[in-house]
Amino acid sequence: MSQAVSSPLYAAIDLGSNSFHMLVVRHIDGSVQTMAKIKRKVRLAAGLDQNNALSQEAMQRGWDCLSLFAERLQDIPEKNIRIVGTATLRTATNVDVFLQKANEILGHNIDVICGEEEAATIYKGVAHTSGGLGRRLVVDIGGASTELIIGEGFEAKALTSLKMGCVTWLERHFKDRQLTESNFNNAILSAKETLRPILTQYTDLGWDVCVGASGTVQALQEIMLAQGMDEVITHAKLKRLQKQAMLADHLEELDIDGLTLERALVFPSGLSILIAIFELLNIDSMTLAGGALREGLVYEMVDELKQDDIRVRTITSIQNRYQIDTAYGEQVATLAQRLLEQCSPEWVAETQGPILLETAAKLHEIGLTIDFKQGGKHSAYLLQHLDLPGYTRAQKHLLAEITRRYREQLTSLPEQHALSGISAKRVLRLLRLAVLLTHRRNPALEPKVILKSDGENLTLSINRLWFEANPLTAAELEIEANRQSDIGWPLVIELL
Repeated sequence: MSQAVSSPLYAAIDLGSNSFHMLVVRHIDGSVQTMAKIKRKVRLAAGLDQNNALSQEAMQRGWDCLSLFAERLQDIPEKNIRIVGTATLRTATNVDVFLQKANEILGHNIDVICGEEEAATIYKGVAHTSGGLGRRLVVDIGGASTELIIGEGFEAKALTSLKMGCVTWLERHFKDRQLTESNFNNAILSAKETLRPILTQYTDLGWDVCVGASGTVQALQEIMLAQGMDEVITHAKLKRLQKQAMLADHLEELDIDGLTLERALVFPSGLSILIAIFELLNIDSMTLAGGALREGLVYEMVDELKQDDIRVRTITSIQNRYQIDTAYGEQVATLAQRLLEQCSPEWVAETQGPILLETAAKLHEIGLTIDFKQGGKHSAYLLQHLDLPGYTRAQKHLLAEITRRYREQLTSLPEQHALSGISAKRVLRLLRLAVLLTHRRNPALEPKVILKSDGENLTLSINRLWFEANPLTAAELEIEANRQSDIGWPLVIELL
């Protein structure tokens, strides 16, 4: 009996200025599956003296951390390991001392990358894990550097690494540990001065969407969600969080709902830098990217993952892993799209609506791999908790709630932040109709239908002879019309 061969493991290690991170993944079905994430707060940048030499204590903290990482690297092929050092190791005058022992501990060489290469790798990580069309501005606030990138698809058009970060700004502007308006203002103004040289280049290039790819942005999103806000970061929310931070006199007394203790120390400095970026570049909104430097390192090592449309790759990977009927998913998606196009233009007002409708159509049967009876419930759980590169947390939540209701029992959607309430409801209504009309799982056997919308009123016109020849589907359509109408979504079946 032949023995199954495991998928190869890949490891990416990032020796950052605040934390050391290790990501272990395996490549499976055209996607990457996270096997381990290990993070240690090393605070390397805090160990730099006035001459930019690393203290013995800071180096020892780093070596102790790498001793833990080394154990995990033992069984991973050398060609599948990438280890990089960033801003603090670029700056340290005695970096050779640190690297010599670090390389011995790991049994692999550490590559100290320049700021531009760091920015380029961050962009790859974002491009491989985040959806959205058009040009994107990427912001990554690290411990000792901040990277800003403008790119489109997988191509970066502007790459900048600036010498400011949440650890260095902590030491420079909050050294007295006072959370005063003066300290915040100085930190914001200083960040703006650091940003000013790139202002013209970046505003001239422009961007369509803005994503954040750092611990600071992740911490902000966790705080906002804990406080009942949506996941979109705006300037108003940043200033609100600044006010919350200033309610504490000292850094050690900082107590904000959703802020973890380990992040609290560098939160005000990271917040100040982000406020400066929002104000100087006049950013409207920002969302959290699905990945950054470590993900970029992984995707550079796996040649098979070069794919222009991240969402297509994600859908294909999920379909393969869960043995979903791809031909039927395509049939449902095609009919749902055709029904949407027959509706009035306001039904397609939000660009993400058709994308989420197509995704839900192609993945709605994922729950059947567990059980038929509660298929919708299982679909919701899987889509809520699976890693879905190209989709935000809010979009995953909406996909889960739509697929939970793709058949039979119909209830109103809960509050969500991926689409407006009206657009989300329309996506659900069209999915349910498309699933019902394609139940024979053969496009040639679909009835010819015409869908008309008048505001939120829908009229589905269908051939009388077909209707009479298919009494089960006819009965289900009548039940569906009643279900949608009963919760205030009028649907009429009209026979031609």
